Amino acid sequence: MKTSALFLLLPCLSLANAAEPALTFSDPKPQRYDVTARASEIDPRTREHPEIEFVFNKNGKPADVEHAAVDTRVAPQGKLVIWLMGYPGPLFDRVTGYGLHAIQVHYANGWFGKFGDKSPGTDGQLLGNIRLEAATGEDKSPLVDIPKPDGMMERAFQFVKWLAKNHPQGRWETFLAADGKGLRWDKVIISGASHGSTTAARFAKYQKVDRVVMFCGPRDQYESWQGLPSATPANRYFGFSHVLDGGWSGGHYCRSWELIGLHQFGPIVNIDDAKPPFGNTRRLITKADVKGDANRAHSSVVPGKASPLDASGQFLDEAVWRYLFNQPVDVVGDPVPPDESCLKDLPHEAKKKKTSK
Repeated sequence: MKTSALFLLLPCLSLANAAEPALTFSDPKPQRYDVTARASEIDPRTREHPEIEFVFNKNGKPADVEHAAVDTRVAPQGKLVIWLMGYPGPLFDRVTGYGLHAIQVHYANGWFGKFGDKSPGTDGQLLGNIRLEAATGEDKSPLVDIPKPDGMMERAFQFVKWLAKNHPQGRWETFLAADGKGLRWDKVIISGASHGSTTAARFAKYQKVDRVVMFCGPRDQYESWQGLPSATPANRYFGFSHVLDGGWSGGHYCRSWELIGLHQFGPIVNIDDAKPPFGNTRRLITKADVKGDANRAHSSVVPGKASPLDASGQFLDEAVWRYLFNQPVDVVGDPVPPDESCLKDLPHEAKKKKTSK
């Protein structure tokens, strides 16, 4: 190689090898921390939206409490889980044990009951557009008016900024962008259950994140946004459902998974008959005993009261939860054809059922 060419190449090699320093804790009293704060007190710009049942107080109790958790006894991965539903204590126990930081944010997500029956709208993305506005605080839908301070992105940013100042033991500043204007979304695992998993998937189409973990979802069964081009590569989406969940038995989750493109990374795997790494797939299901209760099935895939237990009283799905949040995103299963039994045109199928009655 000529000397001039070598000198031109050296800066490129230096940049490629300049890895970001690993995050470490320097907590004098390492422990598991749970921190709470009210969104309305963190950011005075926030406001209520009673028109979509989004308020700061409900039944005499604060309704805008946000939760954060980190375990400084565990080597940190330098990734932040943002959870988009009610606070899941048992799940946060696990993700902090994996070395992840975690927050649950209060943002304007109370609109579903008002607009859920209007889907899919003229463009096929009515709910998806509202979800995106609720997540970003940007004008994405004419049906709602959710300003930036009340969207998930800004609420999460303001919370992490508050944590960096008020809880230095957790090294929360790791997740703040260098310009101080937002989060390091490349370090974020966006996750949720049901309504939350659907919004997580919609947001990841718009904003590239490290990973998406979808419990019992995504749904929005008559909409087309699931097939939109995605800022987050498809191999970074992971889903887990129970087969008795109405969203699964109705074909909604399998449809969303295929529209996202998850069949490119392996078949649907029943975790009851498999072990980690489950063929490196992105689509996991279970038939665990939930006493035939579809509602319990819906919530059983997140650690909690509805989750199935083994003979010793321990959760059956520990290995699954660890896989969903830790499987290397570049390690994938072999592609498979779309599943013929999974109905893609659900609006057409619904019309056929009505006609046949």
